[in-house]
Amino acid sequence: MRDAVRSLVVSEELQVQRRDGVVEVTFNRPQRHNAFTRDMYAGMRELCEELRDDADVRVLVLRGEGGRAFAAGNEISDFLSQDAVAYEDWIRELLEMLFALPQVTIAAVSGVCVGGGLAVATHCDLRVATAGSRFGYPIARTLGNALAGSLVYRCSSVFGESLTREMLLAARLVDAERAHAVGAVMAVVPDVEALTAEVSSLVEGILALSPVTVRATKHQLLDRAKRLEVSPVGDGEVLREVYTGPDFAEGVRSFLAKEKPAFEG
Repeated sequence: MRDAVRSLVVSEELQVQRRDGVVEVTFNRPQRHNAFTRDMYAGMRELCEELRDDADVRVLVLRGEGGRAFAAGNEISDFLSQDAVAYEDWIRELLEMLFALPQVTIAAVSGVCVGGGLAVATHCDLRVATAGSRFGYPIARTLGNALAGSLVYRCSSVFGESLTREMLLAARLVDAERAHAVGAVMAVVPDVEALTAEVSSLVEGILALSPVTVRATKHQLLDRAKRLEVSPVGDGEVLREVYTGPDFAEGVRSFLAKEKPAFEG
């Protein structure tokens, strides 16, 4: 550690610390498996706006509090107070900002990493996970909603098409070992303590690299992703049909009631 840690708490649920060259964000809603709220997304968006022009920060680390989850999707009640498709678009814009940051971004995953949590993790450059971590988009059996095309393509770029199809079409979760086997995570460690040590070692190594090389490489990879991962024409209309349809209404109702949904299609 190069200097003292400075706490820059955005909110109780989104905690930010900064030291020389490194910013670390902790999603702090362990009682809700760190599910993202609108306020948490807004805090991350504000942070991304600050970091994109901050040459002093070289690495951004994202982690979830409690060891049981990186983040388990979004707070579903937030969808009820606003246009769901507009909210998804707003989240997608944040993810694109995260992906475009000049810093090396690391998702330190321990536990469940699903839904919005997986979207955030796949928009990071690197992922490290504990052995018990699981990844997926089980939305076909939980909420009956759909992802923007660009999120599906980003997941496919990280996990490969076969595992992405399994996550979405079979609503199955992928364990850390399978994720590591396809290169979606760069290392699997036994527990949270080992995760902290692995991430610290990774960060220190990155800080010793040429910033010029890292920035140039990130620019090249971003340009490629923009060309290959654009949502198809008409994607917004497809999402609006899903979010205004009966299955999503049933998914939200059953989720809030803690019941199993009865989808009709």
